[in-house]
Amino acid sequence: MTDRFDDIRPYYDAEIPAAMHRIAQCEAFSLLASFVFPNKSVDEAKSLLLSCSTIKEFQQRIMVPANEQIIARSISALTYSGLENVGNHGGVHLYVANHRDIMLDASLSLYILTKNGYESGHITFGANLMSHPTVIDVGKSNKMFRVERGGNQRDFYMSSHHLSDYIRHVITVVNESVWIAQRNGRTKDGIDATDQGIIKMFGLSYNGDKINGINELSILPICVSYEWEPCDMLKAMELYSSRHERYVKKPGEDLNSILTGILQPKGRVHFVFCEPIKQEELSSLSDLTATDFHRAVASLIDHRIWTNYRLYPNNYIAHDLLFGQQRYAHYYTPDQKAKFVDKMSRLQQFDVERPEVLQDIYLGIYANPVTKSEDRQAAYSG
Repeated sequence: MTDRFDDIRPYYDAEIPAAMHRIAQCEAFSLLASFVFPNKSVDEAKSLLLSCSTIKEFQQRIMVPANEQIIARSISALTYSGLENVGNHGGVHLYVANHRDIMLDASLSLYILTKNGYESGHITFGANLMSHPTVIDVGKSNKMFRVERGGNQRDFYMSSHHLSDYIRHVITVVNESVWIAQRNGRTKDGIDATDQGIIKMFGLSYNGDKINGINELSILPICVSYEWEPCDMLKAMELYSSRHERYVKKPGEDLNSILTGILQPKGRVHFVFCEPIKQEELSSLSDLTATDFHRAVASLIDHRIWTNYRLYPNNYIAHDLLFGQQRYAHYYTPDQKAKFVDKMSRLQQFDVERPEVLQDIYLGIYANPVTKSEDRQAAYSG
């Protein structure tokens, strides 16, 4: 039977057994198995994989252990709050999250939800990442759906409409949640901001009142804060390079970022499941033009994310170093500062014309959330 979402949807349960066999036969299976199941033989891991005949079984038997290995090997403490907000709207939401890591933001969000008895959700998956058959099989077996990017203006509109239709279908018909980033691509400069174009896209699938169209999706912002920013040096180099010319990703760069994000030590990581956007908040925006409405809804999401962002010593250290001051010295110890400076010294591995600029960009990744916090406090006191 043909489905109008066949080009972007995840696998159905009936497609899981074949996908498991393909994953088990891929060249990288031994390496993947040794990471996810360090205490099992390759044959034992393969048998466990092949025993999965549904998405739920794949997520419980493979993805939960995979996330637990990532946590054990690269995160010193994973904490979260706000799960009481998830029960609103029947527990079905459009999760709009700040985006710092290609894979972990969504994967860890849904890991937390499933470990606490909530159903997993569908996850947006950029078409640029669906370049390897095994990545496709793992992603589509984990409820990831394809998001097209690029193309001419008409193609972009059509793919955006199709994506909007799918999101609304999953939430209102399938009765399952959806995870999507607040913008196209990861935040690389440390400033989380929701693209108003994302809000516009949400509304393309609804022909009625704009308030009802957004309210029906029950947007719940998710804020993730990393003590050590995933791929911080790679992000700094990308920002540095893009200052001089249009940055073009190299072949395999996204895969390298995925692996770096998984393996790089991240220290403490905190997730906040924020309060959903309420109908009363949306109704107060009813007199705005469509463009201003999209911008205002994006601001509601931003306010929740910025308010709940957890600042770590590294953020304060970077801010003081960037501005040559000791303003926030009471938030960190000399040892913490020395550790940060030692890691930052690894920027010397990059052969760049202006290393001081690269260092300032790196510091900005960590310092900008503090600046955002200052701006919020100034606005509140004003």
